[in-house]
Amino acid sequence: MALLAHERYCEEIVRLTDELRAAIRGADLGATVPTCPDWTLRELAEHVGRAHRWAGEIVRTRAAGPVEDDKVPTNSPGSDDPAALDAWLADGAADTADALREAGPGTEVWTWAWDHSTGFWARRMAIETVVHLADAALTAKVPYTMTPELAADTVEEWLEIVRFAQSHDDREAAELLGDGRTLHLHATDAPGAEWLIELGAEGITWSREHGKADVALRGPLTDLMLVFNRRLAPDSDRVEVLGDAGLLDFWLARTSFG
Repeated sequence: MALLAHERYCEEIVRLTDELRAAIRGADLGATVPTCPDWTLRELAEHVGRAHRWAGEIVRTRAAGPVEDDKVPTNSPGSDDPAALDAWLADGAADTADALREAGPGTEVWTWAWDHSTGFWARRMAIETVVHLADAALTAKVPYTMTPELAADTVEEWLEIVRFAQSHDDREAAELLGDGRTLHLHATDAPGAEWLIELGAEGITWSREHGKADVALRGPLTDLMLVFNRRLAPDSDRVEVLGDAGLLDFWLARTSFG
């Protein structure tokens, strides 16, 4: 799958943060996030804002190694004032997008992953916000849907993360090394949004195609993405599981990464 344009990712960091701000506006910031039960809604929002600023600092300084948290100018709102949190989220997203635009997609910087470029951080921060916007919307009980391009990219990036984890001997991901069993994701509302995933002995592989698999997950693309990221239960009536449901559960349990 081709990546989205660098500028699109920069725009989405800001747009999705605006949606997150709207989702939590007027909500109980002390409410527990069902999909991240160790966090309150305020803590979820602060996590997103800190992640943006951390990535932005790596890009801005052209860091050759990870930046320690205490070196990141978070300017945390430090109060229970919802307006201060709202402005802090907006500023962090805008500043990070500006740093990414200034750097362009091909500047070499430290990342924890397979791609050591500023383009990695643009994509990663956009998708980080895609997923945590879902957490916020679920907690605040407001509607959530994602554009097809971003929902598909979120699925694709997660597959890349799983394969990267396998190649670096992650204990959970290593349990997905297998004998060729297959999973099929089939979006019912987005032509071409299908993935055939094989659990191979050397690591997972996948292709964008329709095919028979040991288990198939069917439903709207946003909902497939939410199941894949463990934000929607696979037994939800919004999706359909055909075949070996235990294999899908096995996959989900071993792609939580803590």
